[in-house]
Amino acid sequence: MPYDSDVVAPRSLSRRRFLVATLSATGGLAVGVLFPGVAGATPLGPEPWDRDAPADAEEVNAWILVEPDDSVIIRVAQSEMGEGVFTSMPMIVGEELECDWTKVRAEYASANRNAREGNIYQRMGTGGSRAVRASREFLQQAGASARVRLIAAAARRWNVPAAECAARNGQVIHTATNRSLGYGALAADAAKVTLASEPAIKTPDQYRLIGQPTARLDTPVKITGQAHFGIDTRLPDMLYAAVSVCPVFGGKVARYDDSAIKGRRGIVATVPIDGGIAVVADRFWRAKQAIADLRVDWDKGEAGTTNTTEFRQIYRTALDGPAAMAKNVGDVEGAMGGAARAVDALYEVPHLAHATMEPLNCTAHWQPDRVDVWLGTQNPDAALRLAAKAGNVEPGQVFIHNCFLGGGFGRRAVNDELTQAVMVSKAIGKPVKLVWTREEDMTHDRYRPQAAIRFKAGLGRDGLPVAWQIRTAVGSIQRSLGVSKVENGVEPAAVEGLANLPYRADNLLVDCVLKNTHVPVMFWRSVGSSQNAFAMESFVDEMAHEAGQDPYQFRRALLLGKPDFLGVLDMLADKGDWGKPLPAGKGRGMAIHESFGTIVGEIAEVAVDAKGAIKVERVVAVVDCGHVVNPRTVEMQIESGVIYGLTAALYDEITIKDGAVEQSNFDSYQMVRMADAPRIETYFALSGGSKWGGIGEPGTPPIAPAVCNAIYAATGRRIRSLPIKNTELTGGA
Repeated sequence: MPYDSDVVAPRSLSRRRFLVATLSATGGLAVGVLFPGVAGATPLGPEPWDRDAPADAEEVNAWILVEPDDSVIIRVAQSEMGEGVFTSMPMIVGEELECDWTKVRAEYASANRNAREGNIYQRMGTGGSRAVRASREFLQQAGASARVRLIAAAARRWNVPAAECAARNGQVIHTATNRSLGYGALAADAAKVTLASEPAIKTPDQYRLIGQPTARLDTPVKITGQAHFGIDTRLPDMLYAAVSVCPVFGGKVARYDDSAIKGRRGIVATVPIDGGIAVVADRFWRAKQAIADLRVDWDKGEAGTTNTTEFRQIYRTALDGPAAMAKNVGDVEGAMGGAARAVDALYEVPHLAHATMEPLNCTAHWQPDRVDVWLGTQNPDAALRLAAKAGNVEPGQVFIHNCFLGGGFGRRAVNDELTQAVMVSKAIGKPVKLVWTREEDMTHDRYRPQAAIRFKAGLGRDGLPVAWQIRTAVGSIQRSLGVSKVENGVEPAAVEGLANLPYRADNLLVDCVLKNTHVPVMFWRSVGSSQNAFAMESFVDEMAHEAGQDPYQFRRALLLGKPDFLGVLDMLADKGDWGKPLPAGKGRGMAIHESFGTIVGEIAEVAVDAKGAIKVERVVAVVDCGHVVNPRTVEMQIESGVIYGLTAALYDEITIKDGAVEQSNFDSYQMVRMADAPRIETYFALSGGSKWGGIGEPGTPPIAPAVCNAIYAATGRRIRSLPIKNTELTGGA
């Protein structure tokens, strides 16, 4: 049977609502809070997934529905995981539609419809910071097309030329007579209009909504606790599943004994899944307790003896072996031989977990002719195909009810939990909510690759590099995911920021060694730039100091002829107080990097005390993404990217012992806490033109090198291996 919102979420007293209720009931302070800008926006519904259109709403095109009161529903094909697409995507459509923004609502587009109607929404995957830059033009076109059709419908009703009519603020106006009709009165007729050709879309100089600081549409339901994340799903007759998968990746169940849990209250079944076991019960806690008591013998395979120390040596050794050439410019060997002096360094980074706030979970209801799935996914199209395969049904029989995502960062682009949930629901014959515990989520992630990156440069008599030699050894994401064998040996993500370094490099050689272990790797916020920016910007700083030059001026000399980079760099130096003296024990460091079409420069101010404790006090960021849809969202994303990258730089690593991940929760995989968070300032140095860069990820890469360079300025100690916590900073330089 199909589901509607009345069936899906009967709201019992959840933990979230319990906390809200008891805050006031027990004497705590409960007040109504006014959030600036929120009152003018129409709140989203708590359940964001697509649903049947209201009976009185008219669909003008696949993206836009208009209700009789002129309210507009704009469908969003990207996934909302905190990056603000539920506001920026409607803003792009609304810019052209000329609707009343206070009457705009947003909901997800249907992956099922997309599958049935030939990819009508064009792209539904959210990743690579491509939501705006890959969707803007066709979303503007959808809004412009609807606007022109609404104008045509009004002109026909008035029997006047369409050229005499204009659309503004949700109405079509006949300029000669000042007659007007709301969109709600015109939508049905507009849907029947066929245009001879599509209208031209606005250019940036014509924007009135795009570029304006705008309150996010998803804020009200989130601050009131109403927003429906995947883990909030409740269905009638729903069961719960906890899972246990072999702690060593690639391992499997040799045998298991469930006699100890049979007959326990609430336990329904034990279901084998790929690489592990699921226990199904009437409550999640009972399933979780039972899975912990289940006796399982694991076949861990050959990887069961491996460890991180071994991997580190493997990657270092790989740097001296055969490699694939990613880029070769000029005569590196000759230029290196004629250099005044040489500089070299080795940089290393660990595996990293995504550590989303909401652990992986999925609710599935398998029926012979239909599969319904509730989860937060970055890729509804791929999730639909995955569910169809697991449920042995046609894609058109799958319905993905995409929820708000409690963090994605790349992890929710591949939904391992979905396959498990559909398989268990099919085996049980009832809807099943399958939840990974935090421990399962942390120890069975698909991680940021481990890497070793070696630099060598020859400096000329002026101190500037005359030759660069870069070699990286890193895990292949495409091979790990089974997407490609990468037969040429060069994966774009592995060399991004290296092969396309922004600095003048007349003689440059970049080599790549793809080396995978049994640990699965995947996209992590900013992908290859996360490690390559750390290595590149740390090495540039080292070259500057070796040459006896200021790191800002050194970078500036290497970026001459690149006005966009110089615009960011110069504003960064100005806003970041570069060159102003700091007390002893404090330092500033800078870094600049381009990723996903956006240049971000960051300066970190760091204090290191006598015991070696680090405090990042201030971060200044300057951004050039060309154009901005919503400046508020950009500031939020830069702040988010800084904190995410700072957490990884300071504390985090995934280590392997006996083939398994050692870290299992936030006690061993630390986060930057509010008390430790720096003051973050964001500035814009927009170059405009045809440039539309991404914004969800580019704030992350520069923070690690900026902090490490600041630590050097404060202490004289270089950090070439992350996380920083592993470097002893006491005792002076």
